[in-house]
Amino acid sequence: MGSPRKCEIQQPGSEGGCSGDRAMGTVQLTRDIITLKGSAAIVSEFFCYAVNRCPSAGPLQLVPSIILFQRGIYPAENFARVKKYGLTMLICEDERVKTFINTVTRQMAEWLETGSLERVVLVVASIASGEVLERWSFNIETDKEVTEKGVVREKPDKEIMTDIQGVMRQITSSVTFLPHLEEACTFDLLVYTPPDSKVPPLWGESDARLINNPQVVKLRSVDTKVHRVDAMVAYKFDG
Repeated sequence: MGSPRKCEIQQPGSEGGCSGDRAMGTVQLTRDIITLKGSAAIVSEFFCYAVNRCPSAGPLQLVPSIILFQRGIYPAENFARVKKYGLTMLICEDERVKTFINTVTRQMAEWLETGSLERVVLVVASIASGEVLERWSFNIETDKEVTEKGVVREKPDKEIMTDIQGVMRQITSSVTFLPHLEEACTFDLLVYTPPDSKVPPLWGESDARLINNPQVVKLRSVDTKVHRVDAMVAYKFDG
């Protein structure tokens, strides 16, 4: 596992944001064939929605937005309802949030296509103290035969949709077991790649921002047969 990296432009909540869009590629071809590029589009889109909505919304783009709403990182009035993956989700409409997440997931998609993306972590931290209260981790395994030999895989689009829905529902229900955040918080995104990966401008090294003796809950996985994403959340628990 390589060192974590982060976009050096300040994330929302500490003033700033990033910019950039990505046109997502075709995901489903004949007989549910999933290519490397198509799988990268699915996974990067999924994450963007979990954090927030992206220009062309799909799973790694979905994850942050759901977390931001469920954990109360931004006021409820900053969110709008959208339909995606057969679910109704609340997406943050703050332009700084959207551009920051879009830029991060754009770069993630490039690393996914080369098999370089190993893990993505959404960190929730106290604005006042900087203490990390939650780490939402998404570990990514890439089929090396696909990246190195150009092999294609098959998986019905419906099954991938079911995987995504399962993770989204678990994130939505996380309020039933996660401690209430008693203070104003901000978020950041950390991306793990191999040490020899090409690092673009505005990105740099970061510490892992770990939690001492955390409680850990494993969530469901999303598997495109090219990329497998295993999700979990670690949180500070004083009880």
